[in-house]
Amino acid sequence: MFSRSIRAATIALAIGTATVAAAGVAFVGTAEAAIRSVVGKPLTEAKSLAASGSYSAALARVNAAEAVGGLTAEEKSVISAMRQYIEVKSGTGALGVKAKFANDYNARRYREVINDGESLRKNGALDGNSMQVIAQAYYLLGDYHGCSHYIMNNFGSGAGEGVLQLQMRCAYESQDNEAMRTALETLVARTNKAEYWSQLLSTAQGTKGLSDHQTLDIYRLRLLTNTLSKSDDYNLLAQLALQLGLAAEAQNVVQKGIAAKVLTGDRTTRLLTMAKGQTAANAAANAAAITAANAAASGDALVKLGEDAWGQGRAADALKLIQAGMAKGVTDKDNALIRLGATYLSAGQRDQAARAFDKADGDSKQKIIAHLWSIYAHSH
Repeated sequence: MFSRSIRAATIALAIGTATVAAAGVAFVGTAEAAIRSVVGKPLTEAKSLAASGSYSAALARVNAAEAVGGLTAEEKSVISAMRQYIEVKSGTGALGVKAKFANDYNARRYREVINDGESLRKNGALDGNSMQVIAQAYYLLGDYHGCSHYIMNNFGSGAGEGVLQLQMRCAYESQDNEAMRTALETLVARTNKAEYWSQLLSTAQGTKGLSDHQTLDIYRLRLLTNTLSKSDDYNLLAQLALQLGLAAEAQNVVQKGIAAKVLTGDRTTRLLTMAKGQTAANAAANAAAITAANAAASGDALVKLGEDAWGQGRAADALKLIQAGMAKGVTDKDNALIRLGATYLSAGQRDQAARAFDKADGDSKQKIIAHLWSIYAHSH
């Protein structure tokens, strides 16, 4: 997709410069009769000189025409067109450099395209489209590191979707995982598209040594970003929640899978029955569990009860439990912060959620999970 958009921009550039060039020639056939000979003669001479490659002499004749007093609007227009024509022919000035840039790209002289970038910059003609073409020139040369480096150093926060796609591709080809992840995260944050979320979460899922709880969080984000589409995905999410004692969440997931017409059959029926039974048992023991958690030395049990309440959709209750647990002190601060952030999100308090996620700074894998939640908080 990015290749087509960049090539389209380049073709448009080429057409634009060709139009300017034609304008310089056209005055002899159409506008000459409307201008005085004292202006038309040096311009005719300028055209002939430019055609033979004598660009300095041609510009001198244009300057002579421009020096004539009392120029009409049409005479000024023709003089300007001829000056532009000479720039394009000679490859000088903004128009000339743009013409060379377009011609080099269309002729597949990609190294020249990259070199033309500095000429465009010096002439104040280096715009976003031109930079995008230069980045693709690196890519087409097979200089993937140069492509990624050029994008990172020239676009900054202004990179559009096509540029970020190109950066991600170049980073992938050069095995620069950090640059690829950064480009992908930016695509997610800018567009919030499911296709980018799917790639980002798949990348995170490939992290070695993830715990079941961390995997559960990735699948929770898949559900939230509409990238959970297969029956195996719904089943794994529900089973992980059940294994971790979060039966109400498991029940909700199965019911959503059924509603989406993804989960069917006896296996689904058995899973739903199991989740419902455990949910009922947890509800019956909830009061006693809260009493025991309040009496415990640490706040871990309160945080866990808060996570269960969150899975039931009881954000206000979850928030109280998690905050109480954190106030007592917990053995896994990052996990508690992630639970707190997820609960803030469910309560519609996005800024507080992002701050909670961003405070997770311990275990590297927990930081990955917290960062994914933070991206989600910032993009919704």
